[in-house]
Amino acid sequence: MKNFLIAAAFTAILSAAAPAQAQTTTWQLDPAHSNAQFSVRHLGISNVQGEFTRVTGTANLDDQDISKSAVTASIDVASLDTRVQHRDDDLKSDHFFDVAKFPTIAFQSTKIWKTGDDSAKMTGNLTIHGVTKEVTFDVTGPTKPIQVMGGTRRGASATTKINRQDFGIVYMSNTLPSGDEMIGDTVTITLDVEMVKK
Repeated sequence: MKNFLIAAAFTAILSAAAPAQAQTTTWQLDPAHSNAQFSVRHLGISNVQGEFTRVTGTANLDDQDISKSAVTASIDVASLDTRVQHRDDDLKSDHFFDVAKFPTIAFQSTKIWKTGDDSAKMTGNLTIHGVTKEVTFDVTGPTKPIQVMGGTRRGASATTKINRQDFGIVYMSNTLPSGDEMIGDTVTITLDVEMVKK
């Protein structure tokens, strides 16, 4: 009887501890419902927006401890779209992204931490134009999982600002008589992603 009680108590302790164990779930970015947008100042008077329409990646998420999560993402630079073909061709040329040499933009997270009930920060290595720099994204989400379209889905968005010259993209950064740059150095990047449970 004594051994039975000890065994029962041990089982109860293990059962109570089980929910506290790390639960990391793998999610795949859904390319059909994910994109990367960018915005840059033009002539100091307007903002030009564009997007990359082919984004892939994986998120390993631990909802109990977000710091144990990790994210990787890859962007096909050839999918760039600013709604103006001539501008797209110029951005893909060796003036800017040089798609022929550097076809991919990549991101690998190194640290994620919670900043609120529905927000976090994510630091990682961003590679553009063959240059890798550490950047920090402000993250909203991830949303709670939902059952829809034959699977489990959730979403998130992340925003950061970079200096394009840090990544070796310096074309048309000359200064106008007004003191503004032809094309601004500061680029705002926003990732809007929908993820599917793997």
